[in-house]
Amino acid sequence: MDGTKEVLGLRNVSSHCSISEMDDYDLSKLLDKPRLNIERQRSFDERSLSELSIGLTRGGVDNYESTYSPGGRSGFDTPVSSTRNSFEPHPMVAEAWEALRRSLVYFRGQPVGTIAAYDHASEEVLNYDQVFVRDFVPSALAFLMNGEPDIVKNFLLKTLQLQGWEKRIDRFKLGEGAMPASFKVLHDPVRKTDTIIADFGESAIGRVAPVDSGFWWIILLRAYTKSTGDLSLAETPECQKGMRLILALCLSEGFDTFPTLLCADGCSMIDRRMGIYGYPIEIQALFFMALRCALSLLKHDAEGKEFIERIVKRLHALSYHMRSYFWLDFQQLNDISDLNRGVLSYSVNKFNVIPDSIPDWVLILCQFVVAILSAM
Repeated sequence: MDGTKEVLGLRNVSSHCSISEMDDYDLSKLLDKPRLNIERQRSFDERSLSELSIGLTRGGVDNYESTYSPGGRSGFDTPVSSTRNSFEPHPMVAEAWEALRRSLVYFRGQPVGTIAAYDHASEEVLNYDQVFVRDFVPSALAFLMNGEPDIVKNFLLKTLQLQGWEKRIDRFKLGEGAMPASFKVLHDPVRKTDTIIADFGESAIGRVAPVDSGFWWIILLRAYTKSTGDLSLAETPECQKGMRLILALCLSEGFDTFPTLLCADGCSMIDRRMGIYGYPIEIQALFFMALRCALSLLKHDAEGKEFIERIVKRLHALSYHMRSYFWLDFQQLNDISDLNRGVLSYSVNKFNVIPDSIPDWVLILCQFVVAILSAM
């Protein structure tokens, strides 16, 4: 995890335009907000936390720490890094790297990504033989931490070229700046040519275009820059334009009154209905992270400064909204449950939540979170 944080630059935000350096847009004030004073309320039937035992004894924790601590982290080192250390990598790690390299996809002799899944025993691969943007990110982080940034660079450039394609679904043009959900490389052994076919939602159930691909692309570009120290890729006109197109698409104004992004089912993770229509928290987290990464990657030219100002304003609103309405505690649950049915209270139940629609697992989860926070 520490290696991933270092690659993403989460330890120290040192960039062209860190938020702390922007006097006019000080986001650090948002961090001064006092913690919520969470109190247990007895309106709900509180279940014993013993039912939620996670089975982690102190001995188990000690064993985990001793096994995977920095002093004995053989289970997480790659075959390449093992040559620089005195200990041997775990056999499972070597098998994982072997499987990862078998999944590499090549375009004109250059690796451009990894397929979504590698199963030599499966006869029907469906679309798992494609390179999915979201699925390649963990592979890319592994390659970066293993000192193999060229694969990640090839992927970033290839997907950037696909961004400019004009796609039509039922004769309706896709918004400029959208990144494909995946792409497939077709090899013609006769003509000895390679062709890339991108999927912007034409093959997905519901024909839903991906929302998260553009965010993952910006985050991965930041990871590549932070890991290699190479600023030349992000500063190219192509990458700068690609970021601006993505930002223009997600920062556009419409009928929505919230700073979060309204998303349809199937726009993220897998191409089937998941019941996440609305404002799924994973999309908002990706949105926030992509905006933060874009702040450090955009150049301070005329076009870049315009987007920097829009990003900072959006981050202010998004941070406040997420902290105010995406945090659920016992006090808020009790306020909602105590309301008379059919009566709207704009000061408490702003989104007209029906008390009976709150499942039991939410109450149990709140108890679990309270127990953890009280023990910290």
